[in-house]
Amino acid sequence: MTTTNVAAVIVTYNRADKLGKVIEQVLAQDRPADQVIIVDNASTDSTAEVLATYEGRPTVHVERLGTNSGGAGGFAHGMSVAYERGADSIWIMDDDCYADPDALRQLLDGHAAAEASMGMRLPFACSVVRWTDGEICEMNNPEPTWDWGKLLVRGENAVLVNSCSFVSVLFPRWALTQFGLPLSEYFIWFDDQEYTRRITAAGPGVQVLRSTVTHDLGVNRGVNFGDVNDGNMWKFEYGVRNEASYRWHHEDPFAALRFAQRLYSGLAGGRVPWRLRRRLARKWLEGIRFDPKPAFPRTVL
Repeated sequence: MTTTNVAAVIVTYNRADKLGKVIEQVLAQDRPADQVIIVDNASTDSTAEVLATYEGRPTVHVERLGTNSGGAGGFAHGMSVAYERGADSIWIMDDDCYADPDALRQLLDGHAAAEASMGMRLPFACSVVRWTDGEICEMNNPEPTWDWGKLLVRGENAVLVNSCSFVSVLFPRWALTQFGLPLSEYFIWFDDQEYTRRITAAGPGVQVLRSTVTHDLGVNRGVNFGDVNDGNMWKFEYGVRNEASYRWHHEDPFAALRFAQRLYSGLAGGRVPWRLRRRLARKWLEGIRFDPKPAFPRTVL
């Protein structure tokens, strides 16, 4: 990837306790981002005070949204702003992602090396995501391609992937030009899967094994429908609607039905109360009718 201007995009909502560390880790990169765009998703905690300490920094730009648009809306907004501000590459992450000092440089170098080896443009490069104890973060494992080891056997420290999470992923500008932005209508959950799967129409993504970050989650556990309860139900409702929509409209009805079976089995295995199961069944049906279309960033200001 030949690049002159890299924008880091951090989306935050009510994580003032972690946001400062996230920003400091980005600013301390041994290949610094040329601009750091922080999207405050209408936080109600002391996030404004944290961000105030970065006022006047020439590379830091803060976008304060009037309403919480969720992770999906925040990333769509931040990526659009980065594009409009002339970024050649856009590096995105959550507000609980701590990047190792060489994470960005390794992504840029690894992506460029993978493109040279493959002889084609690759639409994204993602980091290896660890949990706080150093183990792999189960929430953020990318989906490998069938020939995932092609670059490894060529001596590259990278593997090919079909999709990844939005915890440290680099997009070249052309991917946004060609495929647009994440679906802000998803609000939260599966927006990263939809987007990275969408842009692999141009070729596989790559996970750069030397680029590492830490995801400061409370527990190291992937999405499991057996975990549904009243407290987290709202997230699962978005996730079920969004994945049902993706499977039905962008794969085929059989994929949506297989997802319904997986949902049923997970809920049954976790002995989730029937009233919650019925709510998620309605969200699956809602997903069949839900089919948002991507927006595209504007040209450079």
